[in-house]
Formats: sequence, C-alpha cells, structure tokens
Amino acid sequence: AACGVGACLAAVQLLTPADPIGTTLRLMSQFRKQERALTCNSDVNAGIDEYNRLHSSDDATERNESYQSLVNSYYDLVTLFYEWGWGQSFHFAYRHPHETFAESIRRHEYYLASKLGLSERRGSNVGGESKAKVLDVGCGVGGPMRNICRFTGADVTGITLNQYQVDRGNALCNDDPQLGTERCRSVQGDFMKMPFEDSSFDGAYAIEATCHAPDRVKCYGEIYRVLKPGSIFACYEWCMTDKYDPENAEHRRVKKQIEEGDGLPDICHTSVCLKALQEAGFELLEERDLIYDDYGAKQGGKPWMLPLLPSWNPFTQRFQFNWLGYFLTNTSLWFLEMLWLAPKGTRKTQAMLQTGGFGLGDGGKLGIFTPMYLMVGRVPAEKKKINGAK
Repeated sequence: AACGVGACLAAVQLLTPADPIGTTLRLMSQFRKQERALTCNSDVNAGIDEYNRLHSSDDATERNESYQSLVNSYYDLVTLFYEWGWGQSFHFAYRHPHETFAESIRRHEYYLASKLGLSERRGSNVGGESKAKVLDVGCGVGGPMRNICRFTGADVTGITLNQYQVDRGNALCNDDPQLGTERCRSVQGDFMKMPFEDSSFDGAYAIEATCHAPDRVKCYGEIYRVLKPGSIFACYEWCMTDKYDPENAEHRRVKKQIEEGDGLPDICHTSVCLKALQEAGFELLEERDLIYDDYGAKQGGKPWMLPLLPSWNPFTQRFQFNWLGYFLTNTSLWFLEMLWLAPKGTRKTQAMLQTGGFGLGDGGKLGIFTPMYLMVGRVPAEKKKINGAK
C-alpha cells in the first residue's frame, strides 16, 4: 500500500503542475519563521486562542469594535495555509468545462479588471508612457495584483492590514522578473483609513476583501475618497443571499461557521452592500450575483465551492473535508507540534479553517451564501465629499 501511495505521489509530482512535495517543503520551512513574523500575539497558540475568544459570542459587537485585531490575528495565522492549499490568489471562482483551477482564478480576476475601464482612461504619465494607477483593496499576498498588473499594464498598489502579507507579497513581486515592486507593490494599512491622498488613483478593485470591514459605508467611502473623478471601483463581495433565513437553525450554523473560519465580524445581505456603495457616493453601473452565471455545469463546469466539498481522493485538498481526512490532517499537525516542527496552535488553526470550509461548502450548496456578488460603481465627474470618507 505504501508503495502504491508513493507511486501516486510521484506521478502527481512529475506529471501535473501541483508540486505537492515542493509546496509542502515550503510550508514546513515557513513554519519555523511564522512566530517571528507575528504582528498581533506572542505566539501562534496565543493568537488562535484570542481569535477563538472573539468568535465565542453570537453578538458581533466586540468583533466589529476589534476588527483590526480580529483580521490581523486571522491572517497572521492562516496565510501560510492559504498559500499552501490554495495558491497566491485567496478567492473563489467557478470553472467552465475544460478549465483548470488556475485558469478559472485568473479569468475571475481579469473579468473584474475589465470593469475598470482602464483603456478609456489615460492615467498618470510615467516615464513618457500613459499608465493608470490602480488600487487593490485588501490585496493578501498579491496574487491578483500581479496578474492584473500583467493583464492591464497598470501600476498597481495593494493595501493590506497584515504586515506579514505585505512582506510576503513584495518578496513575490521582486521574485518575478517581469514585475518587481516598480510595477506593483503592497503597503501596510487599514482600508477604513487609507494612507493615500485624495483623488490619487485611476481605478480600484476588491476581491473578497471588504467583507472584513465593520462598516461598509465608511469602507466604500474611503475608496471613493482616493479615486479620481470618473474613476471606477469594482468588487466581489461575500454576502448572504435572499435564500438565507435567519430563523433557520441550519442557516445560522452555516453563517457562523463562515464567520469563524474566515475572520469576519459579521456577514451582511447583498442589499446592505448595494445600499452602502450608493451611500458612499458611487454611481451604480452594474450589480449581479455571479453564482447564477451559466458556467456549463451540464458540460462539466464546476461550482465555486467544489474545492471545499468532501472527496475521497487523497491527492486533493477536498480529502480533508471527509471524516477520515479531517482526522488524519489534525493528527498529522498534532504530531508535527509534538516534534517542534510546527508551532503549538497550528492544529487549532487548521481546525478553525476547516470549520470555515464546511460552512462555505454548505452555504454554496444551499444557495444562502455568495463569495462573488459583483458591484461596479463610478465616482461622479463632479466629485463631492461624502460623510463616510475621512
């Protein structure tokens, strides 16, 4: 049996782009550096205990008041796992027939970038070339930022609250000979009060990031503030849909699991985001929920939540969502903690992420949750100061 598993692993390593051995070795090497890079707590175990404490109540008041600590602690803890299990772009996408996971992720990003109308705007003159300045709101380690920089030719700045993600994102930018931080870079900051001048960007986008904001009007108001008149903001939002029933115990359980597993103070309805965008001053150009798109399901297309649904294939991350995979994953991490190969608290962090995965998978199957509510808004040509902006 061991020989069979080894042969299968070697085949996956040699014949597919998955590189399970390389990614696991990188994860192990980064484990040793993780605690030195923490920004919120003394160690991983203290971090996950404080994070779980904030989520112990059904009342979101303290989480909203402590959103900086909540979000920073979350990404201190989970960025390693995200990059290991998902890649450098921390978001979902449905898959068309014959489309790979990586292709679907890039298409999802390019589609959003196409909404910014960058070809219609001259942008700022840099080195004799016309180059638009674009803001990535909540950039993570910068996977979308780098892809969109290549796709549009724009100069892209990403902002994230978490310093570890800033350092990791800029390292990845500099590792890319086509880019470097001259063309795209990450900066540390809170998108509720950004360190940028008024009217300094030609476009902005957010991919499943502003769901961390405790106040959508203030968040969108800050984006409005830093955009030039006539510029466009496009985003994918995490929201509860019209199918969500707050009186349904199963629906409440799913919502709570998503919040706990994904660093969210609360999850609002699509209508709340739409109203907030307009209250922030944007002219609405488009809004729709992409979960209802025709992705060719009958011809082999895959829904966005498929990677989070249980599978008995041990060479996919879906294996961890069945009972055996869940047990083996947590037992393996416990063993690594005992050998001091992973920081204490790593197992609890993975269990928290798996809780979120269960909630997202069930939310997708029930249709009560969406990670891709699209909103596109434009700053009026006669830009006015809005109360939500600083």
